[in-house]
Amino acid sequence: MSLLIPLYVHPAEDPGAWHRLITAADRTHSVVLNPANGPGTGPDQAFTAVAEALRAAGARLLGYVDTDYGARDPSAVTADARRHREWYAVDGCFLDRVSAGPDGLPGCRRLVRSLRGAGARTVVLNPGVDPAPGYVRLADLTVTFEGHWSTYAAAFSRPARTKPHPPERICHLVYGVPEALVPLAVRTAQDRGAGVCCPVTGELPNPWAELTPALTVAETEGRA
Repeated sequence: MSLLIPLYVHPAEDPGAWHRLITAADRTHSVVLNPANGPGTGPDQAFTAVAEALRAAGARLLGYVDTDYGARDPSAVTADARRHREWYAVDGCFLDRVSAGPDGLPGCRRLVRSLRGAGARTVVLNPGVDPAPGYVRLADLTVTFEGHWSTYAAAFSRPARTKPHPPERICHLVYGVPEALVPLAVRTAQDRGAGVCCPVTGELPNPWAELTPALTVAETEGRA
């Protein structure tokens, strides 16, 4: 099991969390940088420093870009991705709030093609649900579940159409996980065909500000 890490807290607010992430960086799938719900209006020196440290530690870096379920102008999306590359030397992009229906597939295909042509080596799509056929083939990784542990444990089942896809192409992001159940959340993701996950104990509005249990999993995997 590999971990995708979206640590959505400023390095100045929680330097300890970033330091711990850096020490576990080589045991993650990727780390999502999100300075200001995107790259922001200019380089943030704190994020420049942690990005450099993460790269040196072996992490793959992704820049957070919101697509607003396909409603956002593709040129604005590609501009945000370019700023992430220029300011933080990311390897690719994490496209959040991606459309999941068949009507949005052609636009998403064009967007991913444009991003790859502009230099994105890794593209992650996050519709947060199992999307219509075709989306998973567009990206290196697709988040087919993002939600609360109560939903994940009680109602979620592995969709039949994801079965042909290798686990390393599927990710589950689960928040509100009781700390004692984080290992169970990892095993559940594996059982449901996801080779990448991130189980966290945090709750809305920003469950991704505290990743200690997930980092503990990364450290344990590294010692296994």
